Amino acid sequence: MNRNRREIRYFATSENQKPSCIEQAIVLISLLFVVLTLPISIFLSLIVMPEYKRAVIFRCGRLKRGGARGPGIVFRIPGVDYCVRVDLRTISYDVPAQEILTKDHVTISLDAAVYYRIFDPLLAVIQVEQVHFATRLLAQATLRNIAGQKQVLELMSEKDSVSMAMAEILKSATSPWGVYVERVEIKDVRLPLNLQRAMAAEAEAIREAKAKVVSAEGELSASKALRAASDVMASNPVALQLRYLQTLSLISGDQNKNIIFPFPVNLIKQLVLGKGSEPSQGSSSKKKVADEMEISGAVDEALEEAYRALDDAKICRCIE
Repeated sequence: MNRNRREIRYFATSENQKPSCIEQAIVLISLLFVVLTLPISIFLSLIVMPEYKRAVIFRCGRLKRGGARGPGIVFRIPGVDYCVRVDLRTISYDVPAQEILTKDHVTISLDAAVYYRIFDPLLAVIQVEQVHFATRLLAQATLRNIAGQKQVLELMSEKDSVSMAMAEILKSATSPWGVYVERVEIKDVRLPLNLQRAMAAEAEAIREAKAKVVSAEGELSASKALRAASDVMASNPVALQLRYLQTLSLISGDQNKNIIFPFPVNLIKQLVLGKGSEPSQGSSSKKKVADEMEISGAVDEALEEAYRALDDAKICRCIE
């Protein structure tokens, strides 16, 4: 473990070197002072480290052998040993909203959440001045760089891929500092108001186009069905009359005050022609004209009678 740690250090430490004579003398004097001032010196010499913290001790400026201390009670010599406490718990950092220019030249506001922890207290203390500040600053810069290489639609639809790419870059960059980035999540992508309106109009136009296509397909299917029905009705004239009567029954089922009763003129002509005798082949043209006039007069009289019947029905309904 120590060998791997030394390989990724930026500079060599001196915890294995022999201290100088002056350092040894100062350490002995400090220990003598601690013994003479017992038990008061105990409160200055003993440090209680919880389970989630470690202590990195420097003696006379040199890193003390044995690596990080803790958890439990840690002994240090007042005036000689300098103790740095390191928290090993996972830290959540809310990356502030960044104004980013995307690949398609659109300015957006993007924020994220980064979860990281310190896995090596020695590297976190001796390799970087302020490990938390450096990690957070790197997270902000990485977010801006990655988002600048993507388009707006990619940032909105592929948040997971952007988060994974950002996490990989942070892991490789913060590993020499003793920091392990556990997770990165893109929280929100805020678009300008004008772009939101343009995208909403585009989406609405696409939905309207799809609705028109569906409506046209429905009309085409309905026309095919009506054509098939008309072919069936044309094969048998009684079918059209039955359909007509069925429509009237559906109308009469509703509680309507006024019912418009359509009556085909062709049907009246057929009834009138059915009552009359068949014309002879030797009749003259004058007789045909007279017959046509008589038929038209009979049709007019039948229509007048139908209108009178409808008026009488309306009057009776109003009296009731």
